[in-house]
Amino acid sequence: MSLDPQPLAPAIEAAEAAGWTVLRLDLDGVRGKAGLIRRCGGALRLPEWVGGNWDALADALRDLSWLPGADGDGDGGGGGRLVAVTSWRGYAGARPGEWEILVEILEEAVDFWRGQEGEPPLVVLLAEAGPADGAPRLKRRRG
Repeated sequence: MSLDPQPLAPAIEAAEAAGWTVLRLDLDGVRGKAGLIRRCGGALRLPEWVGGNWDALADALRDLSWLPGADGDGDGGGGGRLVAVTSWRGYAGARPGEWEILVEILEEAVDFWRGQEGEPPLVVLLAEAGPADGAPRLKRRRG
């Protein structure tokens, strides 16, 4: 897996300008699975039917019909979907096994939407502080 640092603000601005739905998942202070699932629920605007487990989160990310602007007609109307994950290092350090599961779920969701002809893409970016100025930076997953 190759990740390239990317500035956060320009990536979000470009996605919004292109009509994409931008979701910000801030993991600051999250130190366990239950807190993570709750944070995902709020930040990703998950519907109430999504349960508090990994399978439910994975299922929801392969649906996305509940996102604002999703028309469900399969024509790719509207832009893509960008999930910017910030402040993730604390969670990854405190719960490396759970972090690996979350990363796997996100990667599988990205791959799923990449394979859906006529549907807008899902992109997940991992943000971290920049080396010199402390400005937020993103890591973009490349396939």
